[in-house]
This record gives sequence, structure tokens and C-alpha cells, in this order.
Amino acid sequence: MDAFLVSTGIVGLAEIGDKTQLLAFLLAARFRRPLPIVFGIFVATVANHAFAAAVGSLVSELLGPGVMRWVLGLSFLGMAAWIMVPDEVDADGLNGAPLAKYGVFLTTLLAFFVAEMGDKTQVATVALAARYESMAAIVAGTTFGMMLANVPAVYFGERIAGRVPLTLVHGIAAVIFAVLGIATLLGAGAGLGF
Repeated sequence: MDAFLVSTGIVGLAEIGDKTQLLAFLLAARFRRPLPIVFGIFVATVANHAFAAAVGSLVSELLGPGVMRWVLGLSFLGMAAWIMVPDEVDADGLNGAPLAKYGVFLTTLLAFFVAEMGDKTQVATVALAARYESMAAIVAGTTFGMMLANVPAVYFGERIAGRVPLTLVHGIAAVIFAVLGIATLLGAGAGLGF
């Protein structure tokens, strides 16, 4: 249960103001059809985060416990710093016909999957999967966190965008990543083999 809750919290907070959340705003404004957008985000997130969790599990198997502890600890600290960098999204593909010709669901799925590649939340999913044994709990938690952040963006868009203090939310997420990093470097989770 810890893996699910930690994954949900970290990704939910990290996603606020992230480029994929900005993409969700753009998709909602462009298409004004929330249900296929939400389903597209869900399918893209499950696919992307399942891949990321598989990579994280593989990395944890390939590296020894001592090396893995340092890699994870430093990765979490790196994520703490990275989360404070604001994201932007390139909307060119949404305003023209290239993506829009595929329909709302497929456009959302493709755009969201590609935007999530190498994103903070995907990297966090890799690190979390390397840290915790339950890949299913990680994928479920990170997906739930993504949906918690993006579904309101799709349905309420601009009405809530100005009310969310992004600096505060990013600061909270950064503190969580830093605490996880320091705890991992100090040996927390040693019973799990790290």
C-alpha cells in the first residue's frame, strides 16, 4: 500500500504545472470534448508508466543493492531540484491539422504519450519502480496521481489554473523527493535490499 500511496502523492503533486498538465489544458481548449480526452490521457499514462516501471524494475535487478541505494537516493534528490523548473508545452501540433485529423481520443493518446517520454513523472515512475517491489502498485499509483492532476485540468481548465499556487505545490513535491532521497541514502529501505 505504501508504494501506491507514495506514487500517487509524488506524481499527483509533480504533475501540477507540468508540461503534460499544460497539454491537458490545451487539448481541452482545442477540442472541448472532455471524456475522450480523459480516456486518452488514461491509456497513454498506463502505457507510458508501465514501460517506465518495467525499466525501473529491470534496473533494480541489474544493479547491486549498494549501487542501487546511491542511484535511487541521488535520483530522488535530482528530481527534487528538477521539479522546481517550470515546464512549457509546444502547442503547434494541436492548432493545425496534423494531429487533429486522428480524432480527439487518438490525438490525446499520441500527444500525451509522446509528451510524457522523459518527463519528470516518467522518470519518477522509473525511480519508484526501482525502489518498491510492486510494479502494479507503482503503475496504479502513478496513473492515479496523473489522473488526479489532469482530469480537473480537462474539465475546469482556466477557471482553476490561476488559483493553484504552482510554486507552493512544486515546493511540496520537491521536499517529498528530497526526503525520499536523503532517507534512501541514509539506508531507509535496507530491509528491501537497498
